[in-house]
Amino acid sequence: MTVPPAGPAAGVWTLEGERPIIADAEGPATLLVPSERLLLLAVDLPLATRAQRLEALPFAVEDRIADPLDSVHLAIGEMLAPQRYLVAVVRHSVMAEWVTLADVNGLGDAALVPDALSLPRPVEGAWNVAQREGRAVVRAGDGTGFAVPAALLPAAWQAAARPEVTTFRDPLAQPIVAQAAVPQPLGMTLAVPALDLRQGRYARRRTGSAFVRKLAMVGLAALVAHGVIAAADTLMLRAIADRREAETRTLLATAAPDLAQAEDLPGSITDRLPRATGDNRFVPALARVSAALAPMGPAIVVRSMQWSGNQLVVDLDAGEVGAADRLRAALSGARIDATVTPDPAGGIRVTAAGA
Repeated sequence: MTVPPAGPAAGVWTLEGERPIIADAEGPATLLVPSERLLLLAVDLPLATRAQRLEALPFAVEDRIADPLDSVHLAIGEMLAPQRYLVAVVRHSVMAEWVTLADVNGLGDAALVPDALSLPRPVEGAWNVAQREGRAVVRAGDGTGFAVPAALLPAAWQAAARPEVTTFRDPLAQPIVAQAAVPQPLGMTLAVPALDLRQGRYARRRTGSAFVRKLAMVGLAALVAHGVIAAADTLMLRAIADRREAETRTLLATAAPDLAQAEDLPGSITDRLPRATGDNRFVPALARVSAALAPMGPAIVVRSMQWSGNQLVVDLDAGEVGAADRLRAALSGARIDATVTPDPAGGIRVTAAGA
């Protein structure tokens, strides 16, 4: 068994009990942590910036985790599909344990990556599995992953509708039929990890150095330059905003004369918008249903939408035969609890549980 040196270490390390052991000396500085102790989710976050996604993340996952939000660390990883991101949920107590273990073993600068993400992502609907010494690590086609005792893997596989399986380590037990893969160096998969748990309060704390100080001076000079440019941009943007406001008031003079004369135009318009209701679950529900139905976009026309009793109800028209079945399949594939009910007039009602 190899343990890290006292100083900073490189390479990919795994945990065996409470001791790191080297798995790939040539890989990037990474400590793989056991996926049994965290939850990996694919989360829809239809927001433009990372800051907005981080702000919305607790609301997007609160109904999918058992622990109180203030007891867990949430980390966002790679984008799995448009507006869908890989997210890890791990207790703060577990994160503190891992960070301390990494620090005392010279791995303070190493990325903390769930070991399920050390496997390459398979195609949609398939699994990549690494089984060793009674433990099975799984990377799923949706980008998430998990780990279970090897004895439970067949039951998990059947519950997942028997996905195609590729094994990267030991042969798998029946009834799983798997094809063997050619193992890849961990460094290839982890060169840019799908998710690093070192975020927020657990981000790396760099120590000072001459190089860092020089870099900081360069950054300060750049900030000053950007400040001058930003001042000029602000004046230009203000002129554009004033022109846009004038154009908006001209349009409102016909459609809503009372709004056109309002002193606080943005505030007056905001007051007219529908208010969020319930417990802020409407937006996540809408995002999930919209993403699931997006591939059918040209074939469906939404007539109405309402949020009632923690349910999103969408009435739509579909011009294709079998559209209801396709809708059911799309919603089921996105793991959305929903009913699809055709009506005699040719419309279809989708009722989806709140996200």
